[in-house]
Amino acid sequence: MPHSAHDIVVVGSCNTDFISYAPHLPKEGETLTGTKFETGCGGKGANQCVAAGKLGAKTAMITKVGDDIFGSQFLESFKASKVKCDHVGVVNGVSTGVAAISVADDGANCIIIVPGANNLLTVEDVHGAGETIKSSKVLVCQNEISLDVTHAALKFAHNHNVKCIFNPAPAQADLQSDFFTIPDIFCVNETEAEIMTGVTVNSLESAYAASKILIEGKKCQSVIITLGSNGCIYQAKKDDKPVHVPTAKVDAVDTTGAGDSFIGSLAFYICKFPHLSMTEMLRRANKIAAMSVTKRGTQISFPTAAELPVDLLE
Repeated sequence: MPHSAHDIVVVGSCNTDFISYAPHLPKEGETLTGTKFETGCGGKGANQCVAAGKLGAKTAMITKVGDDIFGSQFLESFKASKVKCDHVGVVNGVSTGVAAISVADDGANCIIIVPGANNLLTVEDVHGAGETIKSSKVLVCQNEISLDVTHAALKFAHNHNVKCIFNPAPAQADLQSDFFTIPDIFCVNETEAEIMTGVTVNSLESAYAASKILIEGKKCQSVIITLGSNGCIYQAKKDDKPVHVPTAKVDAVDTTGAGDSFIGSLAFYICKFPHLSMTEMLRRANKIAAMSVTKRGTQISFPTAAELPVDLLE
């Protein structure tokens, strides 16, 4: 297979989203009357893959779904987004992963995940997809599958000179050192950064402090900390200090999947616009993620290339 037959390969999760909209997020013990209910395809891995595919990248997914109606819906969704499904395994007698999501009127959300078939993705599955990984430009991984599988994927890609983006979400405080040192890009949000560094990230200064710990203490190659409506910061090991990349203010309707839109967009730019500076790639990824939060839903909120302003594709 020729090199770079794919732009982006994602090893990660598929979760069917059950989304309830309500005036505010429920407090402990509170029962709310919601205003709307929707279902859709989600999961961080699938979201990031579809986000990149909708922008025009050649994508492939390595994952597992159940032999239920939700697994079938995922296969249809991937095909509609032109995601290569050769390594999407269907497991008999097991449910597809699910995510129960609550979304408040201000766009805030909370999520409970039941992994289902995601837990059955194995290291052998990664090795079985070795040619697909080797033929790609970028590998993207997250924390919604077994850490052993994620580690195997990152290590395999790194050993074959494939650029690695790791989004360690949901965050775990006790990740082994390889998860920090192998990826070319280590991308976390404020909460994940706090769990991994002990620094409460609630300002640019605290984000800079967390980034310093990840670069100097954890030995990350480069770090992105996303800051919601404040954009993100970026720091590479070779740089003296982090760079703040702001984003445009928008009226958020649903922030679910915004981080996945950002990462999928960044992977797209790395593959398709390698001449751009990292700061410019991040500015564009910020803008696309901001576009996604102005619509309800997860993957359905991700823009296609045709929906982007012309300047984002120049």
